[in-house]
Amino acid sequence: MFTDKKSQLTARLHGEMTNTDRPTNPTKRASSRGYGTVVTNGHSIIANTSHANGFRSQSQSQIQSQNSSGTTSPVGNHISREAPMIHNKLYCEQVNKKITSSTNMLQKLSVDEIRSVKSHTELAETANGVRMLAKNLSKTTIQLDVRAIMIVTKARDNSLIYLTREVVEWLLTQERDITVYVDAKLENSKRFNTDDIRTQIPKANGLLRFWDKKFALKNPEKFDLVVTLGGDGTVLYASNLFQRVVPPVISFALGSLGFLTNFKFEHFRERMNTVIASGVKAYLRMRFTCRVHTADGKLICEQQVLNELVIDRGPSPYVTQLELYGDGSLLTIAQADGLIIATPTGSTAYSLSAGGSLVHPGVSAISVTPICPHTLSFRPILLPDGMFLKVKVPDTSRSTAWASFDGKVRTELRKGDYVTIQASPFPFPTVISSKTEYIDSVSRNLNWNAREQQKPFSHLLSDQSQRMMRKSTSAATQDLENLHIDNGAAEDDFDINYSSDSDSTPSDNETEEDLPYIPLPGDGINTPPPGNTYGGFEGTCFAHPHAKITLDSSATSTTNSTRYSSSTTGSGSED
Repeated sequence: MFTDKKSQLTARLHGEMTNTDRPTNPTKRASSRGYGTVVTNGHSIIANTSHANGFRSQSQSQIQSQNSSGTTSPVGNHISREAPMIHNKLYCEQVNKKITSSTNMLQKLSVDEIRSVKSHTELAETANGVRMLAKNLSKTTIQLDVRAIMIVTKARDNSLIYLTREVVEWLLTQERDITVYVDAKLENSKRFNTDDIRTQIPKANGLLRFWDKKFALKNPEKFDLVVTLGGDGTVLYASNLFQRVVPPVISFALGSLGFLTNFKFEHFRERMNTVIASGVKAYLRMRFTCRVHTADGKLICEQQVLNELVIDRGPSPYVTQLELYGDGSLLTIAQADGLIIATPTGSTAYSLSAGGSLVHPGVSAISVTPICPHTLSFRPILLPDGMFLKVKVPDTSRSTAWASFDGKVRTELRKGDYVTIQASPFPFPTVISSKTEYIDSVSRNLNWNAREQQKPFSHLLSDQSQRMMRKSTSAATQDLENLHIDNGAAEDDFDINYSSDSDSTPSDNETEEDLPYIPLPGDGINTPPPGNTYGGFEGTCFAHPHAKITLDSSATSTTNSTRYSSSTTGSGSED
């Protein structure tokens, strides 16, 4: 009976997944709603399913009921959230090939469908399906139709102006006509020398343009790619420029630190050629939407935060008293110098200095780290990304508090004022340099788990001791430089050996409770075969009891050779 039911569900899903009832122009649909779509292992996936920005799918009625300002506020016991959105240049569709859409399957993950789940097994399969879909988003190669590039240069460093000019000249001399936007402050710079560039490269008269903060804030769709030249602070500045959708960002290391700048400037020509020709893989890094309200609920400001929100005591000599709420319930009252609410990206910044944990950017979590708490038991904690947080200055507080967003827009919080924090529907996509870039950056910048190897001690031996050692040591171990290394000698060769005292052998009297569990073949979990590369995982995605799909790994190998078309709405080639 179970087999028949499973076959019926599989046939039903197959019928839904092969329907070609998509709109004739999905690009316009994605642009008008602000969504982006990527192709993953042969399936088209709406990007708002990614757990990178901390949201689950919503029913269509919930999405339509959102207000246009992007607010999120508690309504009774339910918290309405805006659907996640990405830059429409990340929308791509395979040409001359029908791609099965998973939209119908994702709609089944709505609240009403999840409520209809009748067993714990079905619920577990649904949760596993969400993880699988989110995991495969990071494996997706996004083919960009690059027509406009924005360059963000590190401030207060005149040497980088000459490097910016080199990048601009190289881009303008390519066969493809690409509009290049640079900081408006360079238009009249003698070091940048705009007139000389336009004289040497005639097409620069139409393709070299300038941006300012107001232009970037209002026209994010003008840019297909953002190039930052600087350090992590330059990347944070780029995040602050885009308070809604963000174009993909590739960062070249020209600063003091490099947690977010994983590309070397020396190779910018090769990297840019690869990005333009073959596409990119990108982390959809979670940001926070932080909204400051007065005691009577009036909105003071809203900021998208990539690193952290910090609420501290400011110039007051007293410790702050802050009430922390999660989904409307009081979690704790913090008495400390302040609180740090950090994203996974910000876990290597202020939060780490205050004792917080390192969090991989692929993990959707909110890090809450106290600053010098009054009680030592107040330890840092990771909260789920779907939790709606509120930090309030109570009326009983002895002083006001101050909030800063990625170190900017410092705002005073008076008694009764509060800040709401939630995972933003506008993630920050950063181009991935390698599959181990996060561990590489942590090891490079923090010397994470770095340990010197034991040094030889042969230089401490006297001549007499060296002669005695050579006589008593076998021919295979006469290398005095490696006397401290265990070369696999027999146990009896060591005069001092403690390992025999702690040896334990398996007991012959093991009970059934001691035996390890070995699953039967076909039980649902398999070890990937040797040689399996990043992005080549092949397995069944359990998304919903009525929707099970198989991810086709063959699509990954053809990603670079397959052409995609991207949305042309708001193209950077237009003014």
